[in-house]
Amino acid sequence: MIHKEYKTELTGVRYLSAATYEASFTRPKNFSFLPGQRIRFSAKTIQRDYTIVSGPQDDRITLCIHHIKDGKFSGIFASTTPGTQFMFTGPHGYFRYFPSDDQAVFIATGTGIAPFVSFVHDHVRGFILLHGITGPSEQYYKEQLISAASLYIPCFSSRLPDRQNTSAGFHGRVTRYLEKNLPSGKYHFYLCGSAGMIADSLPIIDERFPESKVFIESYA
Repeated sequence: MIHKEYKTELTGVRYLSAATYEASFTRPKNFSFLPGQRIRFSAKTIQRDYTIVSGPQDDRITLCIHHIKDGKFSGIFASTTPGTQFMFTGPHGYFRYFPSDDQAVFIATGTGIAPFVSFVHDHVRGFILLHGITGPSEQYYKEQLISAASLYIPCFSSRLPDRQNTSAGFHGRVTRYLEKNLPSGKYHFYLCGSAGMIADSLPIIDERFPESKVFIESYA
């Protein structure tokens, strides 16, 4: 499938934590997408996909980007002056929300939270959210997600200093919560984030929730 190429302009960068930032771009005329989809930037032989955080009706495109040292695009966006133009193609991907009578469970690690924020912008409500992070500073878009979710559980994978301990989260990986804490039932699972998290979650879902459906978006 051939995707149309669009021109966009960086409008700003806002850091969400020490290593993650939100980049905002102008939205090209006639560019449309579904919440959960990605856009693709290219430079020579290198391509990078980023899931859109903003909603389908917003007049800006926002992305949640982990700043990787020497990263081809993550470093460029972070250091580029607003007004710089870029080209992208899209939308790409088929990760989207499917309304159902079954409880939706969103499971993310790190910036894998991006499609779920876009879902919220598109008025998805009442879901359970497990967000795998190292500490409280990585609870990106926390207030928006709490207001929309029926249950919001940050899962802290690192041992936190006493001053950061909080009863509002789960101390352990998302897979541990999935294995030990999520009640039995029939769910619609949406997994987005590291390939390792997804690989570890699928056997647990197969064993504990065999009648459930699973939708996957893997970040390599």
